[in-house]
Amino acid sequence: MEKPRIYTMRFGSVYPLYVEKAEKKGRTKAEVDQIILWLTGYSQKQLNAQIKNETDFETFFAKAPKKNPSRKLIKGVVCGVRVEEIKERTMQEIRYLDKLIDELANGKAMEKILRK
Repeated sequence: MEKPRIYTMRFGSVYPLYVEKAEKKGRTKAEVDQIILWLTGYSQKQLNAQIKNETDFETFFAKAPKKNPSRKLIKGVVCGVRVEEIKERTMQEIRYLDKLIDELANGKAMEKILRK
């Protein structure tokens, strides 16, 4: 079975779109980074390297140093699909990130986004 096209997309090519979405709603790049670091366990330096190295989404999530166990608390719909019901792990990780960025852009408090 062929992998979804998004798996081979470069994380660094989508990252600016996450930032743009957040900034259009008055949020910041630092908040986007905070979400990504919380979700994946990357340090800021490691995240910057992943972006610079043109890492694809599949590798980005496969090599995440420490996926936050609280990510399982992320629930809701992204692109018409409930994130908690996605069976394929990489796609679920991508949709977790999409959901968190949506929450940021929709004005949700950072403590709630990070499931504190």
